[in-house]
Amino acid sequence: MHDGIDCIIYRSRLKDGMYLYLRADMPYDEVPEPLRQRMGREPEEAMRLTLSPQRKLAREDVATVMTNLRERGFHLQMPPTDEYLASWDNEKMGLRARKQAD
Repeated sequence: MHDGIDCIIYRSRLKDGMYLYLRADMPYDEVPEPLRQRMGREPEEAMRLTLSPQRKLAREDVATVMTNLRERGFHLQMPPTDEYLASWDNEKMGLRARKQAD
């Protein structure tokens, strides 16, 4: 049994860091109008993926994305917050909060 979900990821032209995961068999025209307006008139296709429970995503929980794709046909990834970016940058660079030596 194939447990993966094929999807197309669109990058918003209006809001940096906003992405729309769309089930590959769902036409973009079927995305609710308010969401299409938030994405911009013609969002840019960023990539195509087959999601599976084993796949890691950089900023989203793959199980949540897959559930939304199954139930709604799409998943909206919002831009990261400043706090998230600071934490992510520090972790990627190997920086951790250190206790001050007395």
